[in-house]
Amino acid sequence: MKYRTNPKNNDSLSALGFGCMRFPKDEKETEKIILHAIEKGVNYFDTAYLYGNSEATLGKVLNRNNKRTEVKIATKIPPALIKKHEDLDKYLTKQLERLQTDYIDYYFIHMMTDVNVWKRLSGLGIEKWIDEKKKEGKIRNIGFSYHGGKDEFVKICDAYSWEFCMIYYNYLDENNQAGKSGLIYAASKGLPVMIMGPVRGGMLANNLPKSALKIFEEAHIRRSPTEWALRWLWNQPEITSVVSGMGSIEMVEENLKTANDASESFTEADSLVIQKVRQALTETIKVPCTGCNYCMPCPQGVDIPTCLSCYNDTALVRKMSAISKYASQTALKTKPQIASLCNNCGKCEKLCPQHIKISDELANTAKSLEPFYFKPLIFIAKKFMRL
Repeated sequence: MKYRTNPKNNDSLSALGFGCMRFPKDEKETEKIILHAIEKGVNYFDTAYLYGNSEATLGKVLNRNNKRTEVKIATKIPPALIKKHEDLDKYLTKQLERLQTDYIDYYFIHMMTDVNVWKRLSGLGIEKWIDEKKKEGKIRNIGFSYHGGKDEFVKICDAYSWEFCMIYYNYLDENNQAGKSGLIYAASKGLPVMIMGPVRGGMLANNLPKSALKIFEEAHIRRSPTEWALRWLWNQPEITSVVSGMGSIEMVEENLKTANDASESFTEADSLVIQKVRQALTETIKVPCTGCNYCMPCPQGVDIPTCLSCYNDTALVRKMSAISKYASQTALKTKPQIASLCNNCGKCEKLCPQHIKISDELANTAKSLEPFYFKPLIFIAKKFMRL
């Protein structure tokens, strides 16, 4: 297994991290997969309070097999459920119990979308609380996972002395969410960067259109779509660990093989293949937005690149998945950034290097991703979360 060093504390973290969001239903099978991954050198395991029985299952396996000290556990506290200062201890205590451990190696603030989420938590005293828990040894490193636009990512990076972060990143979304620029910015601040969504929820592994598959089949070297996606990521030294959900020993073995010989070995010919595949995928989507951000900021507060990215997802994934992503990234914020806020001022269109008729496409986005029940559900969700 290849390892990359955390510049903040010199931890050696496996280049391949184990994503624990979706374990197999059979706990014995899950145990075999986890133990096999550890035996082969995987030492970074990523879970969260909101991942069903994931924390409890991981805790049982590690405790039963005396493997706790061989791995780094990363888990996440859900800010939406933190409504008063006492909730911080409440959820951390539950997570330590589930994981059957006295400490968490890498503790995330889960699914941050804008800096206002952090400001609200700061108002509840989370910064002092973090200091206390670190002194008690219950939290060893504090960071955040991110789902939002480029500008807000930088603001969050600068809002606190973080020790690591996690972003959604793959070759198709190189310029979406935090994107390449966010990856480089975080790394420039000395932050280890963990990657989620390396194969876009399986889409880049198992659901590519025929045009993209043909490019891979005719490439100068034979690799699976998953291997291409992972190699592209591991070629970037700013990335510390790529977290992949692995539901079988076969998947673990395939990813391990790639991890062991992929680091920074991507050739110009390889890059050209990815460019062609990206272009083939772009041709199947609705709007040729590259996420360059030249159209921003919008006078009405619309996160234009994120809205168009979610609209493009309707051509790549199930409609409800696109709506869910759209809601989390644009609507569930202190100030919504949804497409329907557009008033057709046209400022963005004058700045777009792709000459996209952005106002029209935002109208299409709103029509597609803001069905009649969208705003009532967002109202209820935000009331529940007290954002």
